[in-house]
Amino acid sequence: MIWFRGISKVVNLPNMKKLTLVTLLILSCATAWTADFDKGLAVYNLGDYATAQAEWRPLADQGDADAQRMLGRLYDNGLGVIEDDKEAVKWHRLAAEQGDVDAQNILALMYAFGVGVVQDNREVVKWFRLAAEQGDVSAQFNLGVLYDLGTRVTEDDEEAAKWFRLAAEQGNALAQFNLGSIYENGDGAKEDGEKAAKWYRLAAMQGNSAAQRNLGAMYASGKGVIQNFKEAHTLFLLAAEQGDATAQFNLGLMYDNGDGVLEDDAKAVEWYALAAGQGDSKAQFNLGLMYDNGYGVLENDVYAYMWWSIAAAKEGNNAKESLAKDMTPQDISKAQDLTRECEKKDYKGC
Repeated sequence: MIWFRGISKVVNLPNMKKLTLVTLLILSCATAWTADFDKGLAVYNLGDYATAQAEWRPLADQGDADAQRMLGRLYDNGLGVIEDDKEAVKWHRLAAEQGDVDAQNILALMYAFGVGVVQDNREVVKWFRLAAEQGDVSAQFNLGVLYDLGTRVTEDDEEAAKWFRLAAEQGNALAQFNLGSIYENGDGAKEDGEKAAKWYRLAAMQGNSAAQRNLGAMYASGKGVIQNFKEAHTLFLLAAEQGDATAQFNLGLMYDNGDGVLEDDAKAVEWYALAAGQGDSKAQFNLGLMYDNGYGVLENDVYAYMWWSIAAAKEGNNAKESLAKDMTPQDISKAQDLTRECEKKDYKGC
């Protein structure tokens, strides 16, 4: 049975009197900047973007990174100003060059999609990396994705694993799931079922349905953990209730075969039907099997033929041909009509 399943510089110091004066002036300016920025933020949150822009622009002109980032956001979205992607890039870049991680992330995305700039993969990686190296979890995850898929960079599974691990250790559920997958499949790190289960579990605890499903499959097969069908059922159910089609199919399989639960054909049909309605071809095939044999439903060759016809495109089975030998031309025609109707409805309510 098969369970399916990111130069120091020397300066001349001023004398003590001048140093004290310079420090006081800097502190005084910082206090004024903070007050003006907060005033701009308050009116921004009230939807008064024009006033926010008026408060932030002098600060941005003086080099305040927060004001520069927010000014970039205003131009990016046309809030209180005429939308201007190039102007948005200008302000985000000024903030990013000062180390503002939010601006660095935004600038990376603008280069990724060519918003206000010419699309440039090197710039995408550069700005994500600068944010990631400051510990920004979103940038770490995004770098992991780029290296994992070989998008905008040369594919590098080990580099992907590195960035996913950093994001996962900060609690990012998607990175935890991806790291679990890396350890389960040995892509970018040595295959290790126990580590895979560990990271899947952390993501599953945060409600990640894919992690719940994959961890459930590990418990069902005993891979990386002690086989436990009860735990598998619990995890599949959590994922299935979030609409995960593979988890729904796996639940159908458990009830179909009585693995860790009492065999219940009606419940098997219920879960197969939910997965089949989402286009899961294995569930569609098994649903046809249930109709063919009258397991959990009334025996119905027309519906068996319909589901096998739908599943055949992906599964490549010829079950419907064998069934057709015992069907009347009228029933075959009806089944073909139902197949077309079901496909038009995207398998919903068939």
